[in-house]
Amino acid sequence: MTVTHLTNEVEELSAPPPLRTAVVGAGFMGRVHAEAARRAGARVVAAMAGRPENADAAARTVGAERGYADLDGLLTHASVDVVHICTPNALHAQAAHAALAAGVHVVCEKPLATEVRQAAALNDLAAAAGRVATVPFVYRFHPMVREMRHRLAAAEAGIISAVHGSYLQDWLSRRSDDDWRVNSATGGPSRAFADIGSHWCDLFEFVSGDRVARLSAQTSVVHERTARGPGAATEDAASVQFRTAAGRLGTLVVSQVAAGRKNRLQMEISGTDASFAFDQEDPERLWLGRRDGSRILVRDPGSMSAAAARYARLPAGHAQGYQDCFDAFIADTYRAVRGDATPDGLPTFADGLRAARITEAVLASATADGAWTEVSG
Repeated sequence: MTVTHLTNEVEELSAPPPLRTAVVGAGFMGRVHAEAARRAGARVVAAMAGRPENADAAARTVGAERGYADLDGLLTHASVDVVHICTPNALHAQAAHAALAAGVHVVCEKPLATEVRQAAALNDLAAAAGRVATVPFVYRFHPMVREMRHRLAAAEAGIISAVHGSYLQDWLSRRSDDDWRVNSATGGPSRAFADIGSHWCDLFEFVSGDRVARLSAQTSVVHERTARGPGAATEDAASVQFRTAAGRLGTLVVSQVAAGRKNRLQMEISGTDASFAFDQEDPERLWLGRRDGSRILVRDPGSMSAAAARYARLPAGHAQGYQDCFDAFIADTYRAVRGDATPDGLPTFADGLRAARITEAVLASATADGAWTEVSG
């Protein structure tokens, strides 16, 4: 046996066993979670669908080894390390609570809960249990987002005066379009803002280090759809004006009925020395504007900051996108689960609680015809 072969065998013997993961919910997000888990080296050993009779189909859909009819059975018999919760929003809190109570690490889709009190209870429970508990605010993991964050932290912008942007989609732009999220009984009291506006606000606070302090919001139901079940229809669009803790001004438009816009999260931060703009549909680039000229920064590991280059998985010119962000988020979550130092910028249940508080303020302001409302916490 050669030295190389012996070294490889020792490494294989000393390598930790793959994490055992379960995916609860087998829709689009369940498939994304399962793929990211596999790419991070985990075994997807269990899956659960919304209906017991669909357990086997759910396992096939996400590529799990076995399907379970209910969460109690999964937690009791599957011996999982991490549970990924990808159910309709109204079921998040109950499932996350059960998993944490069983001593399992949790990745829970946002919104973490449909009420602030539930999100706060989950955040407290995760801390008390000593479990890793994360929420996939995955746009943080675009390398050019990390580059913008690095440059803002280095004060390249000078005095930041304002931030503005939008998050626009069109998948509900037709009156005939329907989804469980339309109904508040399953999707929660907010749809467009809780679903995608929360992503924008999380990204702003992450890159700037500032926080939304006060806001004035309006919401709109563009299509009067027949809500499924007893719940009310939720908003198609929202417009938010805000002031940050540092006194900066901001505006945000959110819509899921903007024809032609598929998943456009756009953010621009304006400074006296430099301004920065990022578009999630063009994630390989970051616009840098100065008074004497502007330029486009491209994702290139050779010229980026170390904080950004860490997430550049491919050489320059080989495009990275949404699944790459998700893969990086799950990989960092699993590093924390294995006991490594918590990676910088890992979004936790505390961030899920923060998003719930901003959503609560948006709804309160909109109900009060745009009255300025404090964001708690």
